[in-house]
Amino acid sequence: MPMPTRPEPLYRSELKGLPLLHRGKVRDLYAIDDRHMLMVATDRLSAFDVILPDPVPGKGRVLTALSDFWCRRFAAIIVNHLSGIDIGDVIRDGAELELLQGRAVVVKRLKALPIEAVVRGYLTGSGWQDYQAGKAVGGVLLPPGLRRAERLPEPIFSPATKAAVGEHDQNIDFEQTVNRLGEALARRVRQASLELYREAAGYALARGIIIADTKFEFGLDEQGALVLIDEVLTPDSSRFWPADSYQVGASPPGLDKQYIRDYLAALGWDKRPPGPRLPRAILENTAARYAKIRDRLLSKPQNPVNGAD
Repeated sequence: MPMPTRPEPLYRSELKGLPLLHRGKVRDLYAIDDRHMLMVATDRLSAFDVILPDPVPGKGRVLTALSDFWCRRFAAIIVNHLSGIDIGDVIRDGAELELLQGRAVVVKRLKALPIEAVVRGYLTGSGWQDYQAGKAVGGVLLPPGLRRAERLPEPIFSPATKAAVGEHDQNIDFEQTVNRLGEALARRVRQASLELYREAAGYALARGIIIADTKFEFGLDEQGALVLIDEVLTPDSSRFWPADSYQVGASPPGLDKQYIRDYLAALGWDKRPPGPRLPRAILENTAARYAKIRDRLLSKPQNPVNGAD
């Protein structure tokens, strides 16, 4: 019996029936009406804010499955962008509908906030770099003597600017966030981000996964209510560490985009476009990591690993 073939990766969507609103680093957005749009998660991969030339097979479907799962899990905490409209109600072309299955959702059209709401539970990535430079991350002064990958005393809100495609995000402090959003809204975003992270971290740890850090994005509806939007706790937007290999002092092998970042760093690439081509083995390994974290997070709980909770 022949083995089933894997669908071809989708690097760029070109839909005939809907006007394109925006093509981001990973997602393509199409207008449906004044209140809704179609969000398509392609298999594009960005690193260091540069879109790489090779897609990761199946990546968009992993991102969509996880984002939709977390949105529904968080529904009691915060409203999300999901409209509840099936893509079959807006996509009439059969070939396009098949292409989009599992990677597209109809979402509400909202006013996106101009920051990325980063939460850090562990000291790694740019947070570790900032700490080494001055013991503060996102304007939050941390205790001296912390080591790389160490769990923070409490999760911290460490926002960043939302850069355009090809530009680099910049870490900012809470005062700068207030300047962009106003104090009341900035406090709402911080509170929601920390609550979502704590809920997700406990859920993931019960499945043997540490969420070292993540970024959330928010928008406002017509009534000014805060809404969770875009991608949520995916391997593109988060660092996921297997709890059984976690050690303070070194970054564990992650089930996320860090694998690609480490490969690119070893090449000596200057982090400017165009990005380098990726070998097939690297793309396949990335796809396997993404699929593994999806399966782990959507699985039943395990026994938490001692020392990781």
